[in-house]
Amino acid sequence: MSAETPDSESTGNDDERTPEGVRRMGATYAFGRMVVTPLGRLLYRPRVEGRHHVPRQGPVIFASNHLSFIDSIAIPVAAPRPVHFLAKASYFDGPGMKGWLSKQFFLSIGAIPVTRGAGQAALDALDQQRLLLDQGSAVALYPEGTRSLDGRLYKGRTGVAFLALQTGAPVVPVGLIGTDRVMPVGAKMPSLRERVTVRFGEPIDLSHHGAASSGRARRGATDDIMSAIQALSEQELAGAYNELPAHGPIEKIRQALPHERV
Repeated sequence: MSAETPDSESTGNDDERTPEGVRRMGATYAFGRMVVTPLGRLLYRPRVEGRHHVPRQGPVIFASNHLSFIDSIAIPVAAPRPVHFLAKASYFDGPGMKGWLSKQFFLSIGAIPVTRGAGQAALDALDQQRLLLDQGSAVALYPEGTRSLDGRLYKGRTGVAFLALQTGAPVVPVGLIGTDRVMPVGAKMPSLRERVTVRFGEPIDLSHHGAASSGRARRGATDDIMSAIQALSEQELAGAYNELPAHGPIEKIRQALPHERV
């Protein structure tokens, strides 16, 4: 595969609106596009379907199911353009040589460090992604919020739809198949015996749902996104949210009460 030119926000410019994580990528990201992507394709021979559906320019949101840690590598390897996604800040802050290698690897595949969580942390993450979309970049998100441990597809959270409705960026649904076999939860290294299938669907225009400020619009748009993902991934529907374990009584009460999952 020929090397792709990194998009404008990965060139180390001083644009104050560019997320800090993107400004730190620079040559590391360019190197990753030239080396990590073709190496990943050589080692894991992913089956890629629907690449022609992906817009080559302008903002785009990849909305994918989430089965494994390796999902965030499979999508950039298979996509025909650079893709950014959010990763836990701890992957970038480790001590010593191991920490440095971890940081360089994640920067090389387009990861941006972010503090995970609900509330303000979730809003800050959405803001980083919005800035990238405003600059014409591609971002990848998992509407389920966290990995599915049982292989089923869980209900989507509305953050992806909010970004799409707010920015006007088209959403390309992605169905990942087999990543949970390549690297199951708890595995330290991916298996070379299994192959992954990455399916890109046709871009979805969600503008007919209404404004991003409307809860009904966000929910309707999210349901459309999840329906498209399910058609590609062919997963069984869980019919529930994939909630992280609650910590403390306040969080348990919050999860029990009706509220919008972002």
